[in-house]
Amino acid sequence: MKKFKFKKKRDLGISRLWLYKVNRRFYARLANRLAAGLILVICLTGLLADFIASEKPLACRIDEKVHILPALFSPPELVDYDNQSILEKIAADGGWTLAPPVPYGPNQIKVWGGIDWLAPPGSLHWLGTDSSGRDVLARIVHGARSAMLVGLSSMLICTVLGFFLGALAAYFGGFWDRIANAGIETLTAFPTLFLILGIQGLLGISSIWQLVIVIGATRWTDVARVTRAEVLRTMNEEYVDAARALGLSHVRILRRHILPAVLGPVLVSATFGIAGAILIESTLSFLGYGAPPPTASWGGLLADAFASQSCYWLVLYPGITLSLTVLAINIAGEGLSDAVDVI
Repeated sequence: MKKFKFKKKRDLGISRLWLYKVNRRFYARLANRLAAGLILVICLTGLLADFIASEKPLACRIDEKVHILPALFSPPELVDYDNQSILEKIAADGGWTLAPPVPYGPNQIKVWGGIDWLAPPGSLHWLGTDSSGRDVLARIVHGARSAMLVGLSSMLICTVLGFFLGALAAYFGGFWDRIANAGIETLTAFPTLFLILGIQGLLGISSIWQLVIVIGATRWTDVARVTRAEVLRTMNEEYVDAARALGLSHVRILRRHILPAVLGPVLVSATFGIAGAILIESTLSFLGYGAPPPTASWGGLLADAFASQSCYWLVLYPGITLSLTVLAINIAGEGLSDAVDVI
């Protein structure tokens, strides 16, 4: 029993050492640090979108009652109020309010009782408004949530499915190898974007989670190919032959010796896949088959820009945000690839 515990601690130490080396080499480059920082900012923006851009305040005191985070708890007293009407009520009856950095919701149309269509950037709307009068900055902030939700969730499905099928195909061969290769050849025979577009057209637009499942179910082939190739390479290593000679079970050999060795290349493939999934989501939203309205999406903002070509702010700011996000993820993927290859 003591001997087993010692081996477990030793294996944990090797894993930590590997992660430490990869982490140290990745952050040695300035470009990787900047890319990781930008990705963190985008993720936090999407996660905290309701606190950054909302038509409700973070906290307020009206009619002698304090409300904390009304955007989340939706108190009945504030159903008909937004940040602007709350300011008017405070000016008349007293109280206080703490507004979010962007005091507009992603779907808020009326501001101060009026609708400001296609307003250029100014003091009221820093990045202007769209054709419906909605604040562009608020929709960019909430669009980060849609982009990261689709990118991360779909790649999680792709990674799990591709990792499982690729490992089974390479290790056991035979039936599993034929099944995996048939799936890979079938899905790669069609251009990914047109395949997903066709499936979305047949299913109809219902929710953003449907888009996540469709992307995840059609883009696992890249991860499966990488996993299969790495497992085939690792199976020829001497320590795997030694594990087989000792009579270890297939599950134990896969879990303890083969899968940890292929984890690095799979993570690199998944990182590049996140950028691809975000581009697919934006493209489908631009075409009207992505996130269902009125869900904020960077591609939806670009579609508004196509309909209002004289309004530069509708294409400039969402385009810059989308380009920088995809660029940062690709730089991080290349840096992670270099770090993993050297270790």
